[in-house]
Amino acid sequence: MNTMAGSGAVSPTRNLHSMLPLAMLAFGFSVMFGPVFYKLAQTVWNTDEQGHGPIILGVVVWLLWLRRDALHAAALAGQPAGISGWVVLLLGLLTYVVGRIQNIVTFEMGAAIPLLVGMLAVSFGWRVVRVAAFPIFFILFAVPLPGAVVDALTQPLKQAVSWAAEGILYAMGYPISRTGVILRVGQYQLLVADACAGLNSMFTLEALGLLYMNIVGHTSKLRNVLLAILIIPMSFFANIIRVMILVLVTYHFGDEAGQGVVHGAAGMVLFGVALLLMFIIDGILGFFFRNREGKTA
Repeated sequence: MNTMAGSGAVSPTRNLHSMLPLAMLAFGFSVMFGPVFYKLAQTVWNTDEQGHGPIILGVVVWLLWLRRDALHAAALAGQPAGISGWVVLLLGLLTYVVGRIQNIVTFEMGAAIPLLVGMLAVSFGWRVVRVAAFPIFFILFAVPLPGAVVDALTQPLKQAVSWAAEGILYAMGYPISRTGVILRVGQYQLLVADACAGLNSMFTLEALGLLYMNIVGHTSKLRNVLLAILIIPMSFFANIIRVMILVLVTYHFGDEAGQGVVHGAAGMVLFGVALLLMFIIDGILGFFFRNREGKTA
């Protein structure tokens, strides 16, 4: 039986040739960022505060895999970008080189975003970049926060969390007082550490919220923006709950209980409360945006 011409079928050879540049880009990217990933795994990603980095990268790979058919179709239909693609690529290379020379890990990891955008644009065109836009953007949450930013935001957050936890527990009748970020309850004294400030948990929960919105696929941009903004106070409130749990456990069961298994479990409670709040708020927003999304669909 003769194959009909113009049937639209893509030959295996053409598929192989179309995937070859992508394989070469993946290899080049791995060579460039393999040492960066190794250094982060030995340092920043080996801490409780920013240990989510490898998970973020795994999610990025998963999101790209889900879009594999759309990426392939866009690569076949698109045209390589011109000067704009090269500008983004060179910007990414410059950021990477500066980060490597000066040992600025934020630059090293952050360069992955413009480099991926530039490489895809130059090789396949901006259509492929648009398909891969969210996974590439999601890499941002794997970039370590600059130390200056962490230092500038951590102290005010610790003060706010300490103040709120003290106020709530005092209203509940507990003998609690506060000096700066030190809480005194009964005979015990607790220091609200940097990890309890909630900055990194806000960063992680924001990533989870954006991933949730991308998977759910709400059609209303306003609903997505509102939910993304509301994640910040949600995570702050969840962190207050975490500190209150540690204070109450210490007060009722002793310092050893508060600093033991319960201390680690309180972190899971934080994420559980924040995710529950996110689902509740999204449901409330859905009630107001249901008609608008239905018309858009």
